[in-house]
Amino acid sequence: MLEEIAPGIRQLDTLLGGMDGMTAGFLIEGIEPALVETGSQTSAATVRDALNAEGIGPADLRWLIVTHIHLDHAGAVGDLAREYPRATVVVHEKGARHLLDPTKLIDSAGRVYGPLLDTLYGRLEPVPADRLIAASDGFTVDTGPAKLRLVDSPGHAKHHHAVLHEPTGTLMVGDAVGVRLPDLGVLRPATPPPDFDLELATRSLQRFRELRPVRVALTHYGVVPEPTETLLEAEDVLHQWVDVAHRTMESSRSSDVDVVAAALADAFAEAPAGLTAEQVEKFEVLNGVHSNAAGIVRYLSRRNDPAATAAPPPA
Repeated sequence: MLEEIAPGIRQLDTLLGGMDGMTAGFLIEGIEPALVETGSQTSAATVRDALNAEGIGPADLRWLIVTHIHLDHAGAVGDLAREYPRATVVVHEKGARHLLDPTKLIDSAGRVYGPLLDTLYGRLEPVPADRLIAASDGFTVDTGPAKLRLVDSPGHAKHHHAVLHEPTGTLMVGDAVGVRLPDLGVLRPATPPPDFDLELATRSLQRFRELRPVRVALTHYGVVPEPTETLLEAEDVLHQWVDVAHRTMESSRSSDVDVVAAALADAFAEAPAGLTAEQVEKFEVLNGVHSNAAGIVRYLSRRNDPAATAAPPPA
């Protein structure tokens, strides 16, 4: 169930919604092993079984690290904290309060996802305060002998950090680079509301390039073929999507998300030849054009008029 992507790092498929190649977690081996990304609450049993198969029992896992608090990345963290009582949870300092009390996060996710909240993602159990570290940029986790350094990387979300495995130069980037599912091989940006910010997102990508990672691993999904080229492509794709949205809003004189989503779909959503409807649907479930449009419209509305409010923030 686990695949070695670098010495000391094994990638596991958390099988979001029972679908493979959607959402990854990363087991960092060591005297005090760590799991980077827990997957959704509906994936908790899958993750536990994968760890058990690797000989990681309830007393063995020492760290649970999430790149950010969105449910496909952190939804299982409360369940796994209960399963692994020695594990300390590490989260971005701006997201810690939502793991202590996930009520507002779940309420807003319910408004966004509707029935999919329970059928696809699940909810999120709170993490006890004495088991939680609210980490800032540069915080280091020592798994013995490997060190993991957190890299503040807002843009997709203000509570986002990447995780650098220093011995191998492997950078686990969460959603900051976007989504590239193996079935499609197309890199799509992840620009959901309420936090998407183009300037912050591009700055984070530039910071990643400055780190010169040997490999880049996406939570959605896996190691990319060429790290530097992918980081450059991610920045270019971000600008392309925002430019189309901006032109559409200007020409229509509207901030209607449906109008912008239709323009983005026309420009970017054509699937490569030979894909099944199921494969295309996986992309839309995980990283839909409408969600990306909503985040970009909100960002552009704030940029054009900081006092304006587009739609109520979903999280």
